[in-house]
Amino acid sequence: MAAEGEYESVLCVKPDVNVYRIPPRASNRGHRAADWKLDAPDWTGRMRVTAKGKVAFIKLEDKVSGELFAQAPVQEYPGIAVETVSDSSRYFVLRIQDDNGRSAFIGVGFGDRGDAFDFNVALQDHFKWVKQETELSKNAQAQDTRPKLDLGFKEGQTITLNIGQGKKRDKPRPQSTGGFGILPPPPGGKIAPPPTSNHNTVQPTSGCLLELDSSNSNTVVQSTPSSDIWGDFSTPSSSVPQPTPQNSSSTNWVQF
Repeated sequence: MAAEGEYESVLCVKPDVNVYRIPPRASNRGHRAADWKLDAPDWTGRMRVTAKGKVAFIKLEDKVSGELFAQAPVQEYPGIAVETVSDSSRYFVLRIQDDNGRSAFIGVGFGDRGDAFDFNVALQDHFKWVKQETELSKNAQAQDTRPKLDLGFKEGQTITLNIGQGKKRDKPRPQSTGGFGILPPPPGGKIAPPPTSNHNTVQPTSGCLLELDSSNSNTVVQSTPSSDIWGDFSTPSSSVPQPTPQNSSSTNWVQF
């Protein structure tokens, strides 16, 4: 049954419904609407289908005052509370109950086939929802009965955490891959000291001394023409071409 304090929702309302007194069932063939006095209903009013929790209620009420004529609580559908007849889709058999628990069977019918269809669908949708809620409740209970994993510490149990930092790795030193560097000296060569400051003489790095002629400032005299001006290179001194003197009247420079 419905629990106290639950919200009651309206599933369906039909303004015209006919109620019939039905004879006892003669055999197991089911109820037949043709056995009723369809042209002379015993009561006419409206039908309101509500739900409170998992229980549906079919209420037959007065059209004007809304006074309750009869009520049929439905706990499952299809079931004994609501049955269809074998010869029509517009008529049903309801088991009504009073507050004292007494029950009786009556026949109800709709003048329009669409009203009968809406009444049938409203009950089907409600109990489809009831079935889903029941399955979810069973699954929740099954999960509660499973043994739970205990992740708590037992008495005397400890845990050790190592939060020390690891050794830092030494970064490799950057290696020189390019750039402008000092070029090595040529093979067998020598680096001569810088020349001395003298305005009358020029000291080359190979030991060759060039002196300016005192009589003519434009004449250059080689003091050691036979020496090799390139130091200890492998080329012999005899292979170095000697300068050829030219007439002083044509030029004042000594060509090498």
